Amino acid sequence: METRIALIGIIVEDIASAESINKILSENRQYIIGRMGLPYPEKGVSIISITMDAPNDVISSVSGKIGMLPGVNAKTVYAKTTRGNA
Repeated sequence: METRIALIGIIVEDIASAESINKILSENRQYIIGRMGLPYPEKGVSIISITMDAPNDVISSVSGKIGMLPGVNAKTVYAKTTRGNA
């Protein structure tokens, strides 16, 4: 199975979406390499970065589902190389 390395940057403006974000990430935890969350109360947002090694369709699905949540913006950056797994 061919996988890609990607970084999903997430800005959360509506904290009510946090539970849904965590559910989506938990459902795809086997593909997550790392996660960092930074609250920024002075600006009323939280910033989350997710690093994944997954098939392209999984990365797109996770980013799309998260980006459709109310008060959430998500963008994905892909590594130029792909990785084949046995």
